[in-house]
Amino acid sequence: MDIRSLIAPVVADREALQDFVDTLADHAAHVERDVAMLKSTPGDRHVISELFRAVHNIKGDAALCKIELAVAIAHPIETVLSRFRDGEIAFSDFLAEAILLAIDRLELAAEALVSGKSLDALRLLPLVQGLEKLALATPADLDARASDLIEAVSGFRPAAAVSIPTRGKTSSAASSKNPRVADDLHFFRSLAAQFEARSPLFKGRTTRILRLAQETNLAAGKRIDPAQLEAAVCMHDVGMMFLPESVWLKVDHMTPDEKLALRTHPDYAAGLLARMDGWSAAAEMVAQHHEMPDGAGYPKGLKADQICDGAKILAIVDAFEAVMLKHIHRGKNRSVLRAIAEINACDKQFAPEWIEPFNRVIRRTVEA
Repeated sequence: MDIRSLIAPVVADREALQDFVDTLADHAAHVERDVAMLKSTPGDRHVISELFRAVHNIKGDAALCKIELAVAIAHPIETVLSRFRDGEIAFSDFLAEAILLAIDRLELAAEALVSGKSLDALRLLPLVQGLEKLALATPADLDARASDLIEAVSGFRPAAAVSIPTRGKTSSAASSKNPRVADDLHFFRSLAAQFEARSPLFKGRTTRILRLAQETNLAAGKRIDPAQLEAAVCMHDVGMMFLPESVWLKVDHMTPDEKLALRTHPDYAAGLLARMDGWSAAAEMVAQHHEMPDGAGYPKGLKADQICDGAKILAIVDAFEAVMLKHIHRGKNRSVLRAIAEINACDKQFAPEWIEPFNRVIRRTVEA
């Protein structure tokens, strides 16, 4: 392996790179589907062959398009699957998680190459080194090597296979002793319920995001007023309902005009909150929750110190929820580990002072 292909990859042919990205999406979907099937039927020879073929095709396409980092990632996965196909090693949840995490990271790397973004936060060298150790591991050490790989890339050591957690009822600021505040929060929740009803994918979304936001706020010393934070969580995407459903429920890539339309949604919900007495802080959170510390967000391109804390935490928990459901069309949600690995790889998108307490919350979820 040429380490330079991971640390400082060179794109010799951008058209070939785009061709690789287009085919990778299809192959990655097949990998995710086949891995999910093997979890329930690990001895299915047809599925094993299909999974091996998908990874082999990724490697072949990468070599053809001269994407060396993709070859470096796919080759050891292919070796692992060859050993599995030959009956030398057994399939496990840890192995499945490691393979899917590696494919996720390959997709992120390919997208970063297309957009000219840095690959530094993707931890590609530890990923490939972990994959190479996994490919050579004895059957007895396989799960330990897979766990090492997952920790090296995600920062979290899995105790077992991790999926979307189930929790009890989320505490709510709606229990406030102020009747007006409680009534307003109940109203905001009813609007969030209307938003969730537009798609089965959104069911329970507000409760999940609210729990993560509240727990992250608590982990950071309760720096944000809980009632204002709850109002912002409930209302942050309500503005979507003022846009055509063909825009905000679209699964495929958006056109430039659709992206511009989507960027107006924070203003609608923030405008509603700003016109209600006592909710100006929540309105600010909603208006700014798509801003980024580097100024690349919207609608105003604010930078780090210009963005309020509530918007920073809302940006993280909202993105985490989106990543969990990112590949729902492939038939399976992402695991917590794969989602948090992607969030932590987006180092320019989120406020670092809030990523740390959020990671602590997720760590408790993983360990539980």
